[in-house]
Amino acid sequence: MSLLVIGINHTSASVDLREKVAFSPEKLTKALDELKNSDAIQSGVILSTCNRTEIYCEVKHGISSGYVINWLAEFHNVALEILMPSIYIHEEQAAVKHLMRVSCGLDSLVLGEPQILGQVKKAFADAREHNAVEGTIEKLFQQDFSVAKRVRTETNIGGNAVSVAYAACTLARQIFESLSDSTVLLVGAGETIELVAKHLDDSGCKRLIVANRTRERAMGLAEQFNAEVISLPEIPEHLPKADIIISSTASPLPIIGKGMVESALKLRKHQPMLFVDIAVPRDIEGEVAELNDAYLYSVDDLQSIIDHNIEQRKIEAIQAEAIVSEESAEFMTWIRSRQAVNSIRQYRENSEAMRIELLQKSMQALASGQNPEKVLAELSNKLTNKLIHAPTLAMQQAAKNGETEKLTVIRTTIGLDN
Repeated sequence: MSLLVIGINHTSASVDLREKVAFSPEKLTKALDELKNSDAIQSGVILSTCNRTEIYCEVKHGISSGYVINWLAEFHNVALEILMPSIYIHEEQAAVKHLMRVSCGLDSLVLGEPQILGQVKKAFADAREHNAVEGTIEKLFQQDFSVAKRVRTETNIGGNAVSVAYAACTLARQIFESLSDSTVLLVGAGETIELVAKHLDDSGCKRLIVANRTRERAMGLAEQFNAEVISLPEIPEHLPKADIIISSTASPLPIIGKGMVESALKLRKHQPMLFVDIAVPRDIEGEVAELNDAYLYSVDDLQSIIDHNIEQRKIEAIQAEAIVSEESAEFMTWIRSRQAVNSIRQYRENSEAMRIELLQKSMQALASGQNPEKVLAELSNKLTNKLIHAPTLAMQQAAKNGETEKLTVIRTTIGLDN
């Protein structure tokens, strides 16, 4: 058996090609059934995300990567000449290492992102549900999850914000001791604000106000995160309640001005307010930063934080790569030891079969009245010849081919050089 990974990802293939070889839930079920019933593939897992499609499998002896690539092309009805330039192939330890790098976020579009691990776990669960995974592949994925956990524990590769939405929330967590005690006003209801709301919710934020031009759009967020909805003209009334204001709209003019904030601070008795403006053009007047107890960060400020954090992740990735190299080598050691156990078991079984066969013939000879000494001598002679037959042929062949190292190994194995 051989471990194999074939796939395409965001670095090797265009979005168009990635879409063509993606596995929808319906296609995935059919594909896993085909893998399970294949005479060439012992076990397999299919990972399909917006950024990658990969097949992790254990193929039977004599089966090359071309078999799996051809299957992928035929399954999705994609011409092989279109698919091949974007395909990458990893075998044995390289395959093990690739899976571990993927699960740890080291091969992701955003270095260190944690979502990929959940996607890998789901891919494995889907394969198990369809009885498409067993043996070495099953052990590999279980070990992979442990490695990903170790990387997250021993490094800080996922601890630095690298998206604007997450950076905004990270900034809020750094300034306010507990988001569960803070009121957050979100201005806008687009995709970025939705991501911000999710991160805030994950951080334990309990009081959320969403201000938007249209209430209908804001209501979707309100229902999802148990938030209060207000219109943009109502912001001055609710601003004094807010400890944190994060804004991202498409407004051509500022929505929150210096005077509005000044009034809010007076009503708050100058309790600090954090303003994070991630809109372009800006939603919050720059003069707000001139006010005492008002702390304003723009998208440029966040980008500098993100750039710094990306560099920090790259530093953490060095340690993560070392862990992956160590763990992948250990897994290959396990595979080799397992192969040795199987070989020893097979050798013992073959030897036992020889012994039983010769013993039965000897018992029959004794039962027919043949001389016991002659029967025993013949038994020992035949047993010796059978046991030394294979190593004798191997030594003769090695000597004939000039394979001195192989000959030395055989001699050591059968105890001639001990």
